[in-house]
Amino acid sequence: MTTTEEAHAPSPSHVILSTQRVDGGIYHRIKHPSSSTGVHMTFGLFVPSRYADIASIDATMDESRTTRRGRKDNVPVMFWLSGLTCDDTNFAQKAGPRAFPAASREGICIVMPDTSPRDDPSIHNVDEYDLGIGAGFYVDATTAPYSAHYRMYSYVAHELPTFLADVLGIGRNGCRSLCGHSMGGHGALTISLRGPRGSWAAVSALAPICHPTSPGCAWGRRAFDAYLGGVEAGREHDAAVLLGKLAEPPFDEILVDYGTNDEFLTYLEPMSLVDAARVCGQALTCNARDGYDHSYHFVSSFVENHVMFHGARLRKRQAEASAASCALSNPYATTAGRPIECMAMVARAPKMPLCLETVIVDPPRAGEVRVKVICNALCHTDVYTLDGLDPEGLFPSILGHEAGCIVESVGEGVTSVRPGDHVIPCYTPQCCKPSCVFCQSPKTNLCPEIRGTQGRGLMPDGTTRFKDKDGKPIYHFMGCSTMCEYSVIAEISCAKISKDLPLEKACLFGCGVTTGLGAVWNTCKVEPNSTVAVFGLGAVGLAVVQGAKMAGASRIIGVDINPDKFPPALALGATDTIDSSSLDVPVQSHIAGTMTQWGVDYTFDCTGNVHVMRASLECAHRGWGTSCIIGVAASGHEICTRPFQLVTGRTWKGTAFGGFKSRRDVPRLVQQCIDGTLPVDHFITHTFDGVGCTNDAIDALHGGSCLRAVVRY
Repeated sequence: MTTTEEAHAPSPSHVILSTQRVDGGIYHRIKHPSSSTGVHMTFGLFVPSRYADIASIDATMDESRTTRRGRKDNVPVMFWLSGLTCDDTNFAQKAGPRAFPAASREGICIVMPDTSPRDDPSIHNVDEYDLGIGAGFYVDATTAPYSAHYRMYSYVAHELPTFLADVLGIGRNGCRSLCGHSMGGHGALTISLRGPRGSWAAVSALAPICHPTSPGCAWGRRAFDAYLGGVEAGREHDAAVLLGKLAEPPFDEILVDYGTNDEFLTYLEPMSLVDAARVCGQALTCNARDGYDHSYHFVSSFVENHVMFHGARLRKRQAEASAASCALSNPYATTAGRPIECMAMVARAPKMPLCLETVIVDPPRAGEVRVKVICNALCHTDVYTLDGLDPEGLFPSILGHEAGCIVESVGEGVTSVRPGDHVIPCYTPQCCKPSCVFCQSPKTNLCPEIRGTQGRGLMPDGTTRFKDKDGKPIYHFMGCSTMCEYSVIAEISCAKISKDLPLEKACLFGCGVTTGLGAVWNTCKVEPNSTVAVFGLGAVGLAVVQGAKMAGASRIIGVDINPDKFPPALALGATDTIDSSSLDVPVQSHIAGTMTQWGVDYTFDCTGNVHVMRASLECAHRGWGTSCIIGVAASGHEICTRPFQLVTGRTWKGTAFGGFKSRRDVPRLVQQCIDGTLPVDHFITHTFDGVGCTNDAIDALHGGSCLRAVVRY
């Protein structure tokens, strides 16, 4: 843990008292003058490491204020209100070790204001634990002498949120929530219930004072007498009273926890809140925790649950705020939420040309994204399906899966992308769920989250978003369907990329190039000075050559039956080329016998031909050679070899999307291209304009000289 104890003032009005690194982020204590209380107030602030520009606030605080105020994202924050006798540090010291890592995982800040004004000789104090300093009760006092400074309601409900939003860019657009303990739980509930609907995203409390005006709550009655001149005035700060008067519930749910052994249970009266919630129809989860008391041991035991409760609702509010902000400047705002009529190339039947048709693309549903397709690169897998060789091929369908797109609109719950973002649709999704053993494993990228519906040409809910002019459904393809001017894809299939790379180039990372590179780097992990053979020198094979060269392979043998493909292979790093059709011996015997004694370290099949797959395996080095299948064979075809080939130490494996985890890794590949370390221009040999030219692109691909034909819409 590192600590900065020496106070420093970024401006005469704001002082950072200390900064500490804690698990998951940074914990600051900040002091500032308060117009509400008339004295300086101190608050604690936990900032997750992901918000680096805020976590690093220091003496440049004022200079960076404009940057933070103008930041595009809405940084969510949970307000923690402490109980009687506490100051701004109690929560951080006693519950922070559990709360802060949880907040970091949820991506939310926590702000911890003091419980009253203090440290000023003008502040009146009776020096008792339930009144005066440390016991502001989150009200605006109206009676002397407290009325001069005890205005904690205004400070927490209005001034501090404004300060955070204006100075640090935290909690804007309603991305804030309230939680607290004991007196702080009372404050969280009453401030949220008194505020305008929607001003707070969520509220929860631990052992809150629920009905402070009741005869049984000595704390509340004494505070209201002293601060407000009587208990009756305190009814405007009584959670049970406020909730019972509402005509409709203000939140989707309110969460409350209390201990059955709480020594102050008669003061808390949680059942009064339950009764009030029942009256107005408010969903309330009230957990009686067996054996727990009122202390911070109780708080720290359940605070993680509350942080997660707030995190889910703050992320939803964050997404709503982002969508609303984007709608103001989004050129697609007029189409969001509505069906779009556009042009598409529809595959009506196998072995038939694609048909240019007008289709209807429905709006995205929950967890979905509608994109405007800017360009589509034709891949052999599209032709493979159109030729009827794909066992999962469905008709009618909209093919295409290697594209560059711009997000037009998003469905409910989508948070990772927003309108205007550049994305690459990926046929291999990445759900990132902690429960997904595939996403959590470094050994694979084969997330099965939507595999069942994707393979049936449907969206995750089992329906389609495409209809023809007669209203009949059209199937999706590989979760992408980018031979259409607009498409709908799952959020977990969207790789958000930098806007600095033109989509005409970026689209190549949607399949072939990524697959070839990943086969080398991820699936086989080719080492420096390795020897490599590549069968099939189309776009995928050339990507293997390029990846092997970048990995430091000392010898790269390119194999094809079309010698016209040798020059680009040599330019990318191939050291040898073989026209296998001109040999009088099997190509595997030529490589493992004539060119080498025992074969090469790594071989890659990029043809989809099962006979070539066998040849590729059988020229892998005896004892340790690895052969990787990349090409997809036609339906019903099987691979074979003599078991002795494997007994003698060879490994036969395959790869999908090069083992890359789509949403994590595609943006990195795009950035490498932007940085100049991963050029891809050489793959684009043909370009066409207009979705209607897709059949021309297919003809070019069949011509033998085409690596990638990019159709710009």
